[in-house]
Amino acid sequence: MEVNPPKQEHLLALKVMRLTKPTLFTNIPVTCEEKDLPGDLFNQLMRDDPSTVSGAEILMLGEMLTLPQNFGNIFLGETFSSYISVHNDSNQVVKDILVKADLQTSSQRLNLSASNAAVAELKPDCCIDDVIHHEVKEIGTHILVCAVSYTTQGGEKMYFRKFFKFQVLKPLDVKTKFYNAETDEVFLEAQIQNITTSPMFMEKVSLEPSIMYNVTELNSVNQAGECVSTFGSRAYLQPMDTRQYLYCLKPKKEFAEKAGIIKGVTVIGKLDIVWKTNLGERGRLQTSQLQRMAPGYGDVRLSLEAIPDTVNLEEPFHITCKITNCSERTMDLVLEMCNTSSIHWCGISGRQLGKLHPSSSLCLALTLLSSVQGLQSVSGIRLTDTFLKRTYEYDDIAQVCVVSSAIDVES
Repeated sequence: MEVNPPKQEHLLALKVMRLTKPTLFTNIPVTCEEKDLPGDLFNQLMRDDPSTVSGAEILMLGEMLTLPQNFGNIFLGETFSSYISVHNDSNQVVKDILVKADLQTSSQRLNLSASNAAVAELKPDCCIDDVIHHEVKEIGTHILVCAVSYTTQGGEKMYFRKFFKFQVLKPLDVKTKFYNAETDEVFLEAQIQNITTSPMFMEKVSLEPSIMYNVTELNSVNQAGECVSTFGSRAYLQPMDTRQYLYCLKPKKEFAEKAGIIKGVTVIGKLDIVWKTNLGERGRLQTSQLQRMAPGYGDVRLSLEAIPDTVNLEEPFHITCKITNCSERTMDLVLEMCNTSSIHWCGISGRQLGKLHPSSSLCLALTLLSSVQGLQSVSGIRLTDTFLKRTYEYDDIAQVCVVSSAIDVES
């Protein structure tokens, strides 16, 4: 009959502890009104309590620090620090000690050991200490694998491992929205929500643009010659609170000179978020490259370069249009202008604009007048490509406010 041999006890002991900063002590204040039976007894006990804040005894937050009582939460973007100690519990000298620490995630295995060299010998009651640091970049289950190998005095080689499992949680919920302007500008709105249980100090939220764009942050205002954040002087984000950040991206000159080059899916850039929690623990997140689907303008794009906001009733006003050939073929365009019930075009309809090559543009100065007051829509532009006999219609391209003109009457 085969009998399993008894489990051999190791000469070395391994201890692993997470390094975290302490937290402030919290107490539960008990108080009552002076007319009640205890009188001032409860208040006096709180004043005598060394853990309370002098002058603010009824606050739950004390002025003492407490050591961590459990493993705590680890969030994506924070730095995981751990203290590893190997102690010789025996009464003999142990040789060739090698301590190895690996971090196993769902996608990779990382070596976190500060040194891969073996220690020649370890005397009784002595220890080998090591501190490891790792910036957590994945969500989910992480396993810290600590392995120890050594050689006894008798020349026997020994080996053992210990596993420590912990979860990495998501600290922020980031949502993005893109808004396309009439020009080539793109506005990015980033909604950042704190989904942890403690407040965060938002140290930096910036957008690193791709090589195609220049970015302008719209999260501050100019007050008395000084830039002030739109969120105020305190950049704290309470649990479950959301904050919106706005950025304006404009194509660089070398990309904007040729129309139609920014088509389809384009890379905008990535958000870089840095925050601090509790007693200054820093966390950092970088989103993946944000992508945006460029708006489709068809073969011919018509945009407004200049238009007045307010015009006088039955008085001519001028607008400037820009026509861009977004196709890959040359066009021969004819301009037609159709009057509406309120907007009337001044000029010759059906005039030739000439040939327009791919990615080329031309500007047109047009004159209109309105016969109706109020907010009126500019419509009625027709462009016909004589090569393909194809007509492109443009309605509701802009709106103007029409007001009655003042008439001076001599007495």
